[in-house]
This record gives sequence, structure tokens and C-alpha cells, in this order.
Amino acid sequence: MATFVLIHGAWHGAWCWEKVERELVAAGHKVVSLDLPSHGEDDTPAHEVTLETYARAVADTVRAQAEPVVLVGHSMGGIVISAAAEMVADRIERLIYVAAFLPRDGESLLALEERNPRVSVPPALVIEEGAPTATLKPEKIAELFYNDMPDHEAEAAKAKLVPQPLAPLATPLKLTQERFGRLPKAYIECTVDNAISIELQRDMISKSNVDKVETLAASHSPFLSMPHETARALMRVI
Repeated sequence: MATFVLIHGAWHGAWCWEKVERELVAAGHKVVSLDLPSHGEDDTPAHEVTLETYARAVADTVRAQAEPVVLVGHSMGGIVISAAAEMVADRIERLIYVAAFLPRDGESLLALEERNPRVSVPPALVIEEGAPTATLKPEKIAELFYNDMPDHEAEAAKAKLVPQPLAPLATPLKLTQERFGRLPKAYIECTVDNAISIELQRDMISKSNVDKVETLAASHSPFLSMPHETARALMRVI
């Protein structure tokens, strides 16, 4: 059985993985999910958060496990697990990207977003002048993230979102073939994703050495809308 470390995306927290975590644990796996700095219940001030801050938090969690882990990232979490992989490649069995940004050396999240043929998140951003964070227009959130969920479930998820530190989004990654590059990678693509279009997901897959792909007819948040199918896809690719 595997040890899964689950990393959430922008605005979210470890809470978003709870349903998937139950499925994986019931199947006999160990699961660790964490709040990235300034997310969920973590109280790190947003102005202190960088991509390295995120990556070190993940790397520390990976090092704390008794065996090499399956490191999973959703959305922005794909950037984070890629950066962490450079730090602890020897402690990672496989990287899995779930409707996630999958970078190459020198790319940032914002650079990848510029390739999105259906731009949706940037126009929904709300950035206060001088603030280190961004929120989203409330009326756009369900459409972006939860478009295959009942309204009451989408509203419950929206209530848990927090401001997103901006610095990690613009930081280019330094990725080497010797560390990040040599790790096996899988991708779980979501075909009705309104945040990271399926076209961009497949473009990123085609430009990286991904050896396994699973497809879900899901929104950007399959861990909430179809947790059983998401857990099964995670288990299939390991």
C-alpha cells in the first residue's frame, strides 16, 4: 500500500481532500494532507508566503513519512509539488497532477495560464491595491470550480476559501532532469474544467514526460464532485 501526500490548490485547504482521503484510507492506504502556508487553518501571514515557503512545507511533510510517497497536487498544487520534488526527489515514488498546472523548467503558473485558450480565472480575480493576495468575484466561483456540484455543496465549499497569496503564482520554477525530471508522473485530466481548460491540460501533458493519464468527466474539483472516481483514478495510476 502507498503513502499519499495530497496538496490543494489556490484559495483552498486540506479540507478539500477529505472525501478522497476517506476512500483511500478505506482501501488500505496512508494519507497525509496539509494546509499550505496561509491556507486553511495555517496562520502564516500572506506577505511571508513564497513558492519556496510552499515547497519547503511540502518537502518537510514528505521527509516525515516512513517511506517514499505518492505526491499529489491539484491546480496550483501542481506547481508546488514540482518545486518540492526538486528538494526531496529521493523521497517521492510518483508525482500525480489532478487538473493541475504541470510546469517545465523556467515556467511559472502565470506563464502557463497565458497558454490557456479559454481564459477564465484572471478576469475573476479581485486584487486590492497594495495587497499581497487575491480573492475571486463571488458570483464566478461556482462556475469556475464547482460547475458539476449541487448549489448547496458549492456554497459550502465557497465559504471555506481564503485569500490567495500572489507571490507564488509569478515565480518561475527551477527544475532539473536529475531530480524532478527523473520522477514518474501521472495526470488526471478533467474534461469539464472551467478553470484550467482541457485543452491546456492536454497541452501540458504533451510537453512533459507523463506516463499515465486518467480522464474524468469532472469539473475543476473532482475531489468534491466525484471523490470515489478520483480516489480510484489515483489508485490506478500507482
